[in-house]
Amino acid sequence: MKSNMLRGFLLGMTLFFSLPNTVQGQDENREFYQLRIYTIKNDSQESMVDTYLEQAYLPALKRRNIKNIGVFKFIPEVQDSLRQIFVLMPIASPNELNSLYKELQQDSEYNAKGETFINAPHDDPPYERMESVLLKAFKDMPMMRPSQVEGERAKRVYEFRSYESPTEALFRNKVKMFNEGGEITLFDSLGFNAVFYSEVISGSNMPNLMYMTTFKDMETRDSKWKEFVASAKWKELIGDPQYNNNVNHIDIHLLYPTPYSDY
Repeated sequence: MKSNMLRGFLLGMTLFFSLPNTVQGQDENREFYQLRIYTIKNDSQESMVDTYLEQAYLPALKRRNIKNIGVFKFIPEVQDSLRQIFVLMPIASPNELNSLYKELQQDSEYNAKGETFINAPHDDPPYERMESVLLKAFKDMPMMRPSQVEGERAKRVYEFRSYESPTEALFRNKVKMFNEGGEITLFDSLGFNAVFYSEVISGSNMPNLMYMTTFKDMETRDSKWKEFVASAKWKELIGDPQYNNNVNHIDIHLLYPTPYSDY
């Protein structure tokens, strides 16, 4: 079963990357994002991933003029037993991601500084698994807005959410709720400081969308959500029958930025 799923994923990505430029570029003013999620089991693996990201991977991306790279971890007080590191990177198109992998293989500085991570022994790997998700920005927020939240960095809350829908049609309906329905506008009006809103193009829980909002601390986050739920606009949206049943599962991750994250 897993091998069939892998073959299907690889075939889908091959077809996606082989699309004509006119098709891939028809929404050329909308960014794409890659989200990497490293699952780790102990402090040693966490240290290896941190060192690799800070000293090898992020510098290599920036040499290629890729900016606004966010790196996040679970807030200790609210996380469960799962340990993960999230890396969010904006890209102009999927073709850029395809080219990046080839360039990194030939980047001597990247390979030298990432040697311990890249060539770790099989019985001491730097992580348990690494997931990669490809995202496309919503039309009503086509470009990332790196958070400008002020205050103590360690207290900041980056709320990362994934909304899954029962069907493709209901997924499109939820995307419409964010755009034409005005959910993005509502978030903006209440000061949620969104970093991005996006639809998942390739991932493990499709059909789904993902987005991230930011707050200076947990108290502010809780207060803003109370305002959101109590707002007349939200009551209007959830009372509109056209948006019924468009989400059947929500994952909420409360994160903080690493010291080497760009924001």
